[in-house]
Amino acid sequence: MNAIVKPSPPRWEPALMRLPDLAEVLVAEREAYPVPWTHGNFVDSLAAGYPAEVLRDPQGELLGYWVAMPGVDELHLLNITVVPAWQRRGLAIVMLDRIVGACRQRGLTQLWLEVRVSNLRAQAVYQRYGFAEVGRRRAYYPVLQGSREDALLMSLMVAA
Repeated sequence: MNAIVKPSPPRWEPALMRLPDLAEVLVAEREAYPVPWTHGNFVDSLAAGYPAEVLRDPQGELLGYWVAMPGVDELHLLNITVVPAWQRRGLAIVMLDRIVGACRQRGLTQLWLEVRVSNLRAQAVYQRYGFAEVGRRRAYYPVLQGSREDALLMSLMVAA
């Protein structure tokens, strides 16, 4: 009897983001964005106790990360990034599932985020996940040469 053995799906290892992660996170941030978050942005978020995770493969390679800010009955996603070499493999969904889980753990009922109007791929991911566009923030994101880009404000209701 010949059996076809399917490989098991890869396992992703989420972990709390810590200061020692920031060297790798900053490399990925600079690869992913023309105007990346700074070291200080990440340090301030961690010092404030904001929920933040890194996602690694079983060998420890950084695949992605996210940072969110809790509020009254809501969580505001500040940064979600898949390392460019790992994009288009479903990792954004893995991290969104973790973020929604963080909402549920805290009893929060709504998840918010902003996305650049030019980032159509991310918008499509969020829409497929169930986010709805609820507004626009004018000149929200910095871009190179000192100009600004609008952001779409998106929201997801989180069931308990």
